[in-house]
Amino acid sequence: MARRSSKARKRPKARPQGILELTIRGFGFVKTSEGEFFIPASKVHGAFPGDLVEVSPLPSRDSDRHSSSKHPSSSNRKKVGSISKVLMRSHETILGRYEVAEPFGVVVPEDPTIHHDIFTLRKEAPWVRDGDVVEVELIEYPTRNSAATGRVLRVLGHEGDTSLDVDLIIANHKLETIFNEQALQEAEQCSLNIEASLLGGYEDLREKFVFTIDPFDARDYDDALSVEKTQKGYRLGVYIADVSRYVPFGSALDLDARRRATSVYLVDRVLPMLPEKISNNLCSLIPDASREAMAVEIELGNDGVVRGYRIFPAVICSKARLSYDQAQCLIDARNSADWYEDFLHRAVPMGAHKLPKKKVERLRETLGDLTTLTQKLFNRRFDAGCMDFERVEARVRLNAEGTPYDVQYRRRTKATRAVEESMILANRLVAQWLFEQELPCVYRVHDVPDGDMLAMLYHVLREFDEFKTLDAYSFCSGNPKILQDVLSRAHTLPEGEHIDLLLLRSMKRAMYRAEQSAHFGLAIEYYCHFTSPIRRYPDLLVHRLIKEALFGKTETSTAQRQSLPWMAEHSSKMERVAAKAEQESQMVKLVELMQADVGKEFEALVSGVSTFGVTLRLDNTAQGHMSIDELGDEYFSYDPMRFTLTGSDTGEIIRLGQKMRVVLVEAVPRERRLIFKKAR
Repeated sequence: MARRSSKARKRPKARPQGILELTIRGFGFVKTSEGEFFIPASKVHGAFPGDLVEVSPLPSRDSDRHSSSKHPSSSNRKKVGSISKVLMRSHETILGRYEVAEPFGVVVPEDPTIHHDIFTLRKEAPWVRDGDVVEVELIEYPTRNSAATGRVLRVLGHEGDTSLDVDLIIANHKLETIFNEQALQEAEQCSLNIEASLLGGYEDLREKFVFTIDPFDARDYDDALSVEKTQKGYRLGVYIADVSRYVPFGSALDLDARRRATSVYLVDRVLPMLPEKISNNLCSLIPDASREAMAVEIELGNDGVVRGYRIFPAVICSKARLSYDQAQCLIDARNSADWYEDFLHRAVPMGAHKLPKKKVERLRETLGDLTTLTQKLFNRRFDAGCMDFERVEARVRLNAEGTPYDVQYRRRTKATRAVEESMILANRLVAQWLFEQELPCVYRVHDVPDGDMLAMLYHVLREFDEFKTLDAYSFCSGNPKILQDVLSRAHTLPEGEHIDLLLLRSMKRAMYRAEQSAHFGLAIEYYCHFTSPIRRYPDLLVHRLIKEALFGKTETSTAQRQSLPWMAEHSSKMERVAAKAEQESQMVKLVELMQADVGKEFEALVSGVSTFGVTLRLDNTAQGHMSIDELGDEYFSYDPMRFTLTGSDTGEIIRLGQKMRVVLVEAVPRERRLIFKKAR
C-alpha cells in the first residue's frame, strides 16, 4: 500500500486574469489584481481585444528582454506577460472588408486592433463582392497554428458607400433600426381622441400660454413650459407628452421600446425608441395642436422655494415653438428698445419661423420671468452642493449627401439653463411624490464619487499651481463644497475645460435603479426621469406609475412592478451603448472633415498620458494620438500617479492639460483615428 507523502501537495498558484486591451501596433495590456501586465505582440496568442484572459507572467530573463527592446511602452512596465488562455470571448461576430482569394473569402477586420483575418469559404457566399463590408460569424478562433474561420452573415454595404461608416457603428453596437410589424400596426391604429381624454379626467388647459424650447434640429417635442408671476412668487408649469396613453405595458409597441430603452441620436440619423406616428405626431407638442400631457404645476415663492405642487393629466395646446437660439435672443433683448428688430435680425437667419409681434412680446416677458426663477432654482441647488460642469458639445454638420462641412458648438446659455432647471425640478417633485405615496419608481441615482478615483485626480491637480494647496482629505472624500471650489477655480484657467472633463470622468456614472438613492451630482435626495418619455423608457415607466396612483391599478400593474429592477438595469446599459454610438458617429464624421487638414499645424491639449504615447484634444473636440517616439530622441519615463512623461536628458515634463503644437499626419474616418506628430 502506497504511503501518503508527509508533505502537503501545493496547489498551483492561480494565474492573474483581466480584460485584454490591444493597440493598433499589436501589443497590449491586461489589468489584473496583481497589477498591469504588458503583453508583447508575439505573446497575444490569438486573443482579441475585450477578451477575458489568463496571463502567464514571463520569467525574469524574458521580461528583461522585452523590457529592453526598442518598444517604448514596454520599457516603463515592471510586469510582462503572455496570454496563456482565453477564458471568455468578447466577439461572436466581426465586421470587416471582404476580399476574394479563391477558394476563400478573406474578411479583414474593420477594427484595427484585431490583427487576425477571418477565412470563409467562397462557395458559401458567392454573392459577396470584393470590397463589400460584411458581418462574419466566427466559427473557429485563431490559434498559434491555425487561422480564424467564419461564415458571412450579411453584407452591410460596399467600402465606397458614403453612409457606411455610420452603418458599421450601428451594426457593431447591435442597434435596432426597424420595428416589428405588430408594433407598426398598433401605432397605425392609434388616434387622437381629445374629448375622450377630457371625459376620462384630463384637465383642459388649452387656453394656458404654453410653449416649447428645443434645439434647432430637434426631432421630437415632448416637453412644454408655462410660467406666471403671482402675488407670492411664481407658478411654473411643466407639461410632458402623454406617451403612456398610446403605449400600454406589454403591448408590441412597449416590447420594442423596452428593448431599445432609448432613442439614439447619431450624426446623420435618429434611431427612435418609438415609431414616427407616436414620436413625431400623436405625442409631439407642436404649436396650435391639442395634445394630451402629464402636467406638474408648481407654486414657488420669490426665493425659489416650492410652496406646493400638483401632478395630473391635462390637455394642452402649445402657443409657440422656440429654438434655444430664438429664446436666447429674446432673453438678451429683454431691455433693448429695438428688441423686436434685433430678434428678427438674429433669429430668422437661424431658420426660425416668424411669429406675430404680439406673441413674441409675450414670450419675451415670460422668458424674463422664467430665467429669473430658474436662476434662483439653480442657486439653491448650488448652495446644496451640486456640480456645475462647463461642457461644450460639438456637432458635425452634414450636407444633403452626408458629407461633413462644419462643426457647430453648443454651450450652456440662459435659455438652456432655464429649460434644464425646470425639468430638474419636475423630475425631483415626481420622484418625491411617488416616494411619499409609498409607490414604486425608477429612480435616477448618482452615487458619491469613489475615493480612489478622486485620489488619482488629486495627484493630477497638484501639477497645477492653482491647486498646490488643495486639501487631500476633503477632496478625496468627495466633499461637494471642495469639488465646487475646484470647478470654480478651474473655470479661470486656460486648462479649465480639461479639468472639468477630468473631474467629470472621476465621478461615478448616473444610472437607473428601482430603489431610492440620492443624486450626488445634482445635490437632490429624490430624483427620477419623467420629462422625455418619447426617447427614454424609464420616463415612460414613471408616467405609468403616476397614472396607477391617480386612476388605480390595471391588469398589468403587478407585472410592471415586478419588472422594474431589471428594466432599470437594462435601461442603464442601453443608455451607455447609445451614448458610445452617438459619440463614435460624431467622431467618424469629424475625422472625415479633418482629412483636408492633414499636414496642418494645430495647438492641442494633452488629454491623456500613457506609456505608449499622448492623447491630444483639439478645439473642435476631436481626439487623436501621438506616439511616444514623436516626443524626441530621449527616453521618457511614465509616472502613473501624476500622469506625466518625463524626459531623461532634458527633464521635459508632459502633463495633462498642457498645450502642444502638433501636426496632423493621418486621418482615418472609419477607424476614427487621428495621428499627430510634434511640430518642429
